[in-house]
Amino acid sequence: MNRQALIVTHAGRALNVVHARRVAAQLADAGFGLRVLTDEAPDLNIDAQVVRPDEKAAVGAEIVLALGGDGTLLRAAALARPSGVPLLGVNLGRVGFLAETEAEHLEETVRRVVAEDYAVDERMTLDLTVGRPDGTTAHGWALNEASVEKAMRERMLEVMVSIDGRPLSRWGCDGVVCATPTGSTAYAFSAGGPVVWPDVEAMLVVPISAHALFARPLVTAPTSTIMIEVLADGVPAVVSCDGQRVVAMPPGSRAVIRRGSDPVRVVRMSPRPFTDRLVAKFGLPVQGWRGDAEAARNERAVGGAG
Repeated sequence: MNRQALIVTHAGRALNVVHARRVAAQLADAGFGLRVLTDEAPDLNIDAQVVRPDEKAAVGAEIVLALGGDGTLLRAAALARPSGVPLLGVNLGRVGFLAETEAEHLEETVRRVVAEDYAVDERMTLDLTVGRPDGTTAHGWALNEASVEKAMRERMLEVMVSIDGRPLSRWGCDGVVCATPTGSTAYAFSAGGPVVWPDVEAMLVVPISAHALFARPLVTAPTSTIMIEVLADGVPAVVSCDGQRVVAMPPGSRAVIRRGSDPVRVVRMSPRPFTDRLVAKFGLPVQGWRGDAEAARNERAVGGAG
């Protein structure tokens, strides 16, 4: 049986289609069987198996290639996670913080995929359960974040937040973001949360525009259970998982968020330090840095003076 790859992109963008066809041709020449999604197949028009965008899409595949921005990668993550297939992001968007490589390196990236010249990291996820007053429940998961947000723009959301079964605080706010380290540079970052290195195991709780004296971003243990209750006498809310999957939360609902049972397996092409990724993606000013060699000389000088 030949090797299989699932290609996911934003087929409504002409340049994405061009890149996807380049990838498909290179993989096909290397003996790969290709898969594309039903809603993208007409625009891509490549020789591939057409699959539905569900949890079976990547079963039996060797790799999932997400060609686009972070939204495309998050959409592809939902297809890769159920079967544990490694996910490789190629940035065709603007920032593309989750992507491993850029469009200009596309040919070399595919060559290394063919040669299996890459490593795979496991990224922590979140599992979500929403319990409603009528007794119904809903479930979801997130790679970046699960955010409870007000459903009525003109009204403030009233929530009670508990950690590990103990009440923490009641907030009048626009919402609360619960994020993984992977998602710390996304919505949680925009709401004022800290940047957390992806190899740190933790969960973040970041209130959005909270009217409260104590409304600081929090970092909890990966074993913690976070509960966000929408107060019964308040306004309805929604909980959004990675901005992709939305669950309604009428007043009196509770969202319980825990570490996800299944990680997302992410392809890494090089052991690039996360610090370098931050500097590159955010354009951080590092002029004047003299490097490790200079630091080592200073340490030796201090030691010798002692």
